[in-house]
Amino acid sequence: MPDFNLHTHTWRCHHAKGQDEDYVLEAIKNGYKAIGFSDHAPYIFPGNYYSGFRIDLADAQDYADSIHALQEKYRGTIDVLLGYEVEWYPDLIQQELAYLKTFDYDYLICGQHYVGNEYEDWAGYTGHKTDNPADLERYIAQVIAAAQSGEIAYIAHPDILHFTGDRGLYLERMHYLIQELKKTDIPLEFNFLGYTDKRQYPSDEFWKMVAQEGNRVVIGLDAHRPEVYADKKNLKIMLEKMRTLGLTPIENVNEILK
Repeated sequence: MPDFNLHTHTWRCHHAKGQDEDYVLEAIKNGYKAIGFSDHAPYIFPGNYYSGFRIDLADAQDYADSIHALQEKYRGTIDVLLGYEVEWYPDLIQQELAYLKTFDYDYLICGQHYVGNEYEDWAGYTGHKTDNPADLERYIAQVIAAAQSGEIAYIAHPDILHFTGDRGLYLERMHYLIQELKKTDIPLEFNFLGYTDKRQYPSDEFWKMVAQEGNRVVIGLDAHRPEVYADKKNLKIMLEKMRTLGLTPIENVNEILK
């Protein structure tokens, strides 16, 4: 069983609970050797657009300072890492990367919660049902661009897009995505929150194709509460599920944070 998790949120994203240190203490108590915080990254959006599910710009420095302080406090006990979960928004990503680098982060993961640029009228939330092939193509293009950039440690919940259109088309295009991601050798995340919450992901069909292609796979708790680190029962059940799909998760965090 992996002894690390790089997908942890904080109260600053407006939909997670608990203090930062609570997550660290719970991780230590349950035998983790590394905990990565990767809250939803703050973005400098154009105009007066406000994104209510991510770190506010006003809280950005506090987030980085808090995680850096925990790194020092628990050095030698557990590795605490500062990360961000970003979306690959074509019009904003270069500015975003430059901005985030001012906080001296350890890694980034890509969780593409929107196609397009989020703040534009035609952008769509990937958790909402869509039967539009254009949404599928935009999602695939953005995830591939993120993987090819060399800036991203892994792709979070790569099967998050809730596509309800032609199933044959979906499987064909997602197989293409998996093959393109394999070329970059970037790990794909089997998402614990999606599994325990019985969401549309993780998708058996998707992950069978991942196993077939041999992509590297990582488990992400996607923790929004400290207690998630103690849920070893469901984690073991999910691990067994992964084995039946032909998946073997990465067990050493250094295989990701090269």
